[in-house]
Amino acid sequence: MLPSPRTDALFYQLALTMIDGVGAKSALALMHYFGDAAAIFNASLKELKAVGGLGEHRARAIKNHDSFKLADQEMAFLQKHQVQALFLDHPQYPHRLKECADAPVLIYFKGAANLNAAKTVAVIGTRKNSEYGEKLTQDLVAGIKNQEGLLVISGLAHGIDGIAHRAALQEGIPTIGVVGHGLDMMYPPSHRSLAKDMVAQGGGLLTEFPSGTKLSPANFPVRNRLVAGISDVTVVVESDEKGGAMITAYMAASYNREVAAFPGRVGDAKSSGPIKLIRTQIASLIRNGDDLLEVMGWQPVKQKKPAQPQLFLALSDEEQQVVNALQAQEAVHADELMLQTGLPNSALAAILLQLEMQGIVKSLPGKRYRL
Repeated sequence: MLPSPRTDALFYQLALTMIDGVGAKSALALMHYFGDAAAIFNASLKELKAVGGLGEHRARAIKNHDSFKLADQEMAFLQKHQVQALFLDHPQYPHRLKECADAPVLIYFKGAANLNAAKTVAVIGTRKNSEYGEKLTQDLVAGIKNQEGLLVISGLAHGIDGIAHRAALQEGIPTIGVVGHGLDMMYPPSHRSLAKDMVAQGGGLLTEFPSGTKLSPANFPVRNRLVAGISDVTVVVESDEKGGAMITAYMAASYNREVAAFPGRVGDAKSSGPIKLIRTQIASLIRNGDDLLEVMGWQPVKQKKPAQPQLFLALSDEEQQVVNALQAQEAVHADELMLQTGLPNSALAAILLQLEMQGIVKSLPGKRYRL
């Protein structure tokens, strides 16, 4: 029986997910049949058993449930800690995740990030990264930072995950940590400060586990599918062939999402996972952020070139010829300048030196010059 009448639909949604044996598929079937979660708890046993695929065991579990107390506790936790609980039909529920056949019916989110950002990139890898992997991660994030509507996602673990989150913060990109526990704790504990910074700087923390969930190794593969499910592309930086990052990559591929990986030295255990993904054509080989943008068909954000300053200096006719030739291109080789201006090599060299001394021309490696 229902307790005193409630008007908050979220309470009944929470209670529904806390009944043993009622998973995402059963919950969705019930919601489709009855229209809302409150009606499910008001239904008779006969009405519950009429729901296709539910069966008598689960129908009785719903009638004999004791989940209202748990739902009350969770509601109090959500309100106290400013955590959102997003049911599958919530407008802020990640639409990419909703496309996955095994999408959780309810997720918990703390933060301000847009879970439906225009471009979502998961950057993942081993907990025991090398310096090479650290630099690859930092350079990758820096290389894509100018993309509009970008969100960086990872698992908030030690190693590549933490490096990816910190790099995103450094570059001013919102970043989400997907965790394998409730939001009443933090694992690893050493990332508590990092997690606070992620929330404070427009990112957030995401999980499908309610508060009070005990930490368990079985939770992490569950966490990994959320990382894959909310991302347009999953990038594996470093991993052995059986690492958690590989599980995430395979899940991403099963969702028909893009997977990318950095090649490494043959024989290096930390590169064996990415090499396998590339060799088996699960992942595209990338070397940097530009490669990732190419794989995704995302155009690099073109930086506006500063307008060339108008030169009001009194220039000789020959100096003006050189300046005019340089204005037409970003950088010009000395031999090409000779052809365009018709000046002999010695005269051109003297003019270029004079213009460089006046701060009008800059010499570049390989006998090239620009304004």
